[in-house]
Amino acid sequence: MPYQSNEEMQMSSLFQVPLERLAWRCDPSLLPFACTADMTPLEDFVGQERAMRAIEFGLGVNKPGFNIFVTGLTGTGKTTIIKAFLKKITAEETPPKDDSPFPEDWCYVYNFSDADRPQALNIRRGWGKILKRDMEVLIQTLQREAKKTFESEDFARQRQVITERMQKEQQNIMESLVEEARKDGFALRFSPSGMVLIPLKQGKPMQEEEYLALSVEEKKALEEKRSAIEKSVEEALRGAKKLEREIAAKLEALDQQTGEYLVRIPLSELKEKYQGYPKVLSYLDAVRDHILKNLQRFKGSDGAQAVTPLSLLQPVEPPTDPFLPYRVNVFVDNSDTVGPPIVIETNPTYHNLFGVVEKRPIMGGYVTDFTMIKAGSMSRANGGYLVLYDRDVLANPGVWEALKRVIKNRELCIEEPAAFFGWIPPQGLRPDPIPADAKVIIIGDPMLYHYLSTMDPDFRETFKVKADFDFEIDRTKDNIVAYACFISAYCQREGLRHFDPSGVARIIEYGARLVEDQKKLSTRFSDIVDVLIESNYWAEKAGSELVTGGHVEKALEEKAFRLNLIEKRIQEMITQGTLLVDVSGSVVGQVNGLAIYQLGDFSFGKPSRITAKTFLGRSGIINIEREAKLSGKTHDKGVLILSGYLGAKYAQDRPLSLSASLCFEQSYEGIDGDSASSTELYATLSSLSGIPIKQGLAVTGSVNQNGEIQAIGGINRKIEGFFDVCRLKELTGEQGVLIPRSNVRNLMLRRDVVEAVEQGKFHIYSVSTIDEGIEVLTGVPAGQRDSEDHYPTSSVNGLVEKQLKEYADRLKLAAPAAQKGAEKE
Repeated sequence: MPYQSNEEMQMSSLFQVPLERLAWRCDPSLLPFACTADMTPLEDFVGQERAMRAIEFGLGVNKPGFNIFVTGLTGTGKTTIIKAFLKKITAEETPPKDDSPFPEDWCYVYNFSDADRPQALNIRRGWGKILKRDMEVLIQTLQREAKKTFESEDFARQRQVITERMQKEQQNIMESLVEEARKDGFALRFSPSGMVLIPLKQGKPMQEEEYLALSVEEKKALEEKRSAIEKSVEEALRGAKKLEREIAAKLEALDQQTGEYLVRIPLSELKEKYQGYPKVLSYLDAVRDHILKNLQRFKGSDGAQAVTPLSLLQPVEPPTDPFLPYRVNVFVDNSDTVGPPIVIETNPTYHNLFGVVEKRPIMGGYVTDFTMIKAGSMSRANGGYLVLYDRDVLANPGVWEALKRVIKNRELCIEEPAAFFGWIPPQGLRPDPIPADAKVIIIGDPMLYHYLSTMDPDFRETFKVKADFDFEIDRTKDNIVAYACFISAYCQREGLRHFDPSGVARIIEYGARLVEDQKKLSTRFSDIVDVLIESNYWAEKAGSELVTGGHVEKALEEKAFRLNLIEKRIQEMITQGTLLVDVSGSVVGQVNGLAIYQLGDFSFGKPSRITAKTFLGRSGIINIEREAKLSGKTHDKGVLILSGYLGAKYAQDRPLSLSASLCFEQSYEGIDGDSASSTELYATLSSLSGIPIKQGLAVTGSVNQNGEIQAIGGINRKIEGFFDVCRLKELTGEQGVLIPRSNVRNLMLRRDVVEAVEQGKFHIYSVSTIDEGIEVLTGVPAGQRDSEDHYPTSSVNGLVEKQLKEYADRLKLAAPAAQKGAEKE
């Protein structure tokens, strides 16, 4: 083991993090049960008081715009809590009785005034199917009774009496015409092409030769008689036609009278049944009028057309339903709904959400009718609650804008998306709009909420209630017990083995590690559930009746093993010397920085060599990553802060005359974040002072212009990543990690890391300033200014200030020479 002076050891121990603060451990003996089967399953929710109060408020305010947008990280229980809340609220409300009208059913029926605009009817809950059945029964009854009535002997006799009278009168008229013509010397003949008058000679039709032999006077007299007879015949025929019309009217009146008799009683019964619904009564009146105008449909006279050779060559038209105008399309059926409807739409396409007028392909085209109007989730949720997911809504074209419009106008028009947005003129059916009175709840993530609230001017008026789910809760005794109750409830519900106290304690510790806070627990229960299932698997494989802490530990190890292939490959490259990382010795201007690699659902810490080279010049600090366009904005900001720190600390009485280059060695991908800014500053100070930095230590933490070390994220994975590399290269007892003091509460280190620290093989140091950090890294005091405003000459700050002064003096001397050279040129 390399030698350390007493001064260095005292300095290190001063900043070393106590063993008990490296991780919080849940004491199983404090858990009041033998296994989770003894615990009462959790019926309420762990934490989330703010979100639950917001949801309760949003559900309680039944005013326009007070829809709810639920935000929070994935796995925090948003969907589960929404479902439970809705179930609870609907259970608390007075459940509707069988005769309760709410929520109502909605039906579409034929519009006899405009067939392209089907009429919407709202009716008592459960009565939509009844109305449909009643209309079907009406059609069947009228078909049956019409067939009986119109084919009865009595009806046939009445028609025959009227018809025979018509025929007799027509016959008398024809006979009188024939006799009158005969008296005038003409024979009256009837043919398919009309009436013909033929002159007679001696009682016989005159031949053409006989007619031609007549004199002009005889022909003229004959034609005059013909004209007179034709006028009489025309008058008689007009009378006959009038008689035909009268007879047809009498036959039609007979049909109407019979039809009236057929429909009077059944329609009266229906009107009495639906007397509380004016729209239904108007519809029944229109049905009556239409039936009486189309009695042939019930007589069965709409038979198939005769098949002719020509018809075989024509396209066959699809059969149509002659009774379609009397059908009822139950658009929304709430007959089985108890309380306000709750609809969770997981695939909110335009048609799934708002409804669609379906079409049937026929002979290369499409046909549709009002019975093919189908409801969407918005219609089914009318009077209740509609739950959507923001990404699904925004991923479907046109759905977000249409949803806002429906909420704003509080009515829903069922039409094609292209027609809705005016891309094409409305075509086909245009059903009546129906009211939209559903409380819309959208579940999403915080980033989308902030984007919509900023960029969409209608968003705040549409979703006035925000329910924000927290991803962590305080680690109180009540919440620890609630965790145990949650585990009990899940094991009972899913049929898993129950957990003993050690298993529960390990799960609770895992909850604290997820949020990297010793005083908090994670509420991302989807991650907790995954560990419960995996731990149950290993307990089952071991033949254990209960899940213990060992099984949980095994589950976490196996999960990491399945995902850490890239991490292990990088560690191999470091141990083989492909990636250069020193974990022993001391080097000037070189520090081990720590970075986080995020690979989907797995992340790990990786040490990287950071070097700084300082030299005479006025360029200031050059960030090689920035020049190579490999750094992000946050990283660039961290580097720029270094100039502010150096200038404020060392350049109060002279210009900061310095050129320095900073580099993440062997970095070929983008770098972002400011967690390495303190590391880069340590490397710069080491280069300026000439004091080497211990390579057995790795550093993380951001810095401000005052030299204060600031907290960063991913602290545990960074420490464990460097620890794994040191263990592979052999632990020497001098290795460790330097972290911000404000990150100590975030430590939830693995058990092997804590054991190594306990055995003195690894160390965790915490500092709050650059001066403290440079002392740990170099073993040399940072130094403070004395009464004469000078640093001690052998201190780090003293050596840095001395070097910067020398740079300034050299530049001052070099400036006149450079100016003279320029003048000569």
